[in-house]
Amino acid sequence: MMIDTLLGVKKYMTSTYDARGRRVGVTVIEVQPNMITQIKSDDSKDGYQAVQLGYGAKKSVKKPQLGHLKKAKVAGRLRWLKEIRGEEKGASLGEQIEVSKIFKKGDAVKVSGLSKGRGFQGGVKRYGFAGGPKTHGQSDRHRAPGSIGSGTTPGRVLKGKRMAGHMGASQVSVRGLEVISVDKLNNFLVVKGGVPGHPGALLRIQNIGKIKGYTPPPEEKEDEEESDAKALADKGDEVAETREPVEVIKEEGSEEGTENA
Repeated sequence: MMIDTLLGVKKYMTSTYDARGRRVGVTVIEVQPNMITQIKSDDSKDGYQAVQLGYGAKKSVKKPQLGHLKKAKVAGRLRWLKEIRGEEKGASLGEQIEVSKIFKKGDAVKVSGLSKGRGFQGGVKRYGFAGGPKTHGQSDRHRAPGSIGSGTTPGRVLKGKRMAGHMGASQVSVRGLEVISVDKLNNFLVVKGGVPGHPGALLRIQNIGKIKGYTPPPEEKEDEEESDAKALADKGDEVAETREPVEVIKEEGSEEGTENA
């Protein structure tokens, strides 16, 4: 399996402990099994190599998409269809790819998604401007952008000038995030740090290798108290097995007996 990218949905953020025992903030991403809905190759009419992945569920799907899914031998209505470029060997139509097949603890991933939309924002929030002076009568210039031109030469505002405007709702990628754990039962991928998008947003997660210098945690050892208790229990079982049986002799005329070792 050469596929290194899966689709998922951002769930929520929380905190946990990494391999070194440090408390870190993490993002929980739900990665249900992805469906392969189309395979493109150089020999086909598409002229390039790619694999189309389907993810999610939807109530209403248009007929062309239903026909596309039927051709791919996929039962159900998928919400998202996204394409992954590159050579993909061993993939077949209708195949399901689980998160545990692509990602493991200690992997480095690249997460891409649409960032949160912030609307129209000023320079202080959008670019981190420091603002104007707070004293000497500057009562209304705290968050003003200041000068934006260069005078007579060139006599205009240069293109790309950082000013107030629409913020967010753009494609963002974050590289080098560490995979803290993979929950096979719930199909959760726990990634260190934050990822773009709001809860419920679609994400593209790509495996880009291993975290530099990552060493797996040592195997857990039993506590001394538990090991001592276990040893005593085993010793007690051995004594009970080696003990001779007790013979019970009943006297005539009485129901009670006496024990003789």
